[in-house]
Order: sequence, then structure tokens, then C-alpha cells
Amino acid sequence: MIIEPVVIPKGTHNVLRKLTGQTRPDIALSLAIKDLVRLRMKEEREQINFFENKYKMAYAEFEKACKDGRVKDPYSYEVEKDDFAWEAAITELDALEEISQWLV
Repeated sequence: MIIEPVVIPKGTHNVLRKLTGQTRPDIALSLAIKDLVRLRMKEEREQINFFENKYKMAYAEFEKACKDGRVKDPYSYEVEKDDFAWEAAITELDALEEISQWLV
């Protein structure tokens, strides 16, 4: 495996240093990425919580409720839009959780 050096522009390095307090670019970049992943995970959890509170159930139960009639008008624009956004948030959170395991 050949590891090629990464060049970080001076301006980007300055921003990373200010954001993280680290002078070493490798550590600063790692910390910034961790923070970004944590922030995105928080946003996806908030989105999931919003829909769980709106429908008073978890997504798996929501899917069943749409099929068995417990969700009123499951093919309406609003419900379908929520379904799509809710599922996307869950998928994104899963991906971010996997990514977070790679970060040291």
C-alpha cells in the first residue's frame, strides 16, 4: 500500500488550527472531521425524534401503521414526504455511525 502525502492549503490549515486549537494539521483535521460527524449525527437524531414525536411511534411501527390503516391517509403528500425524510434520516444516521467507528 502506497500512502501519498496530503497537502492542506495554508488557509485551510489556519482555519483548522483556530477551530481545534491544534497546530499539527493531521490532528486538527481528525478533530474537525470528528466534530462534523458528531454534528451530523445529532441533526439526524433530531430529525428522527421529530417524526417519532409527530407520529408517536418508531419508524418500523410507522411503516406497519401505514399498511394497516392506523396512519390516516398514508398516501398523502405530507405522509409520503415524512416517510421519505424519516427513512433518509435513519439511513444517514446508520452511515454516520459506521463512519464514526473509523475515526480514532
